[in-house]
Amino acid sequence: MRLTIYHNPSCSKSRKTLELIEQHGITPNIVEYLKTPPDAPTVLRLANLLALPVNEMLRSGEEDYAGLTAGGDVSDAALAAGLAEFPKALQRPIVVDDEGDRAIIGRPPENVLQLIGE
Repeated sequence: MRLTIYHNPSCSKSRKTLELIEQHGITPNIVEYLKTPPDAPTVLRLANLLALPVNEMLRSGEEDYAGLTAGGDVSDAALAAGLAEFPKALQRPIVVDDEGDRAIIGRPPENVLQLIGE
């Protein structure tokens, strides 16, 4: 199984999700999205895999959320493009099953078990 985790090492939920993945013998591709923010097409693909609109992938309590939505355009395309500038607003972690074209948000971290078959 190949997984990709959009990871923030400063986030306890993200660290716990990564730990659960590794405990199941999987070494995921780790994308530290604060260092390498996903581009708009990637965010839209993640939204599609999660079956969520982009605004439901955001952390409204983050300071960056206000910057992301300040222009008033909250369309999926605008939010996806804005995440490159305000990546802290992205929900974390997001884990993608690269072979099954599925994804989950690791909140709670145990959600990842849905992808790895437990």
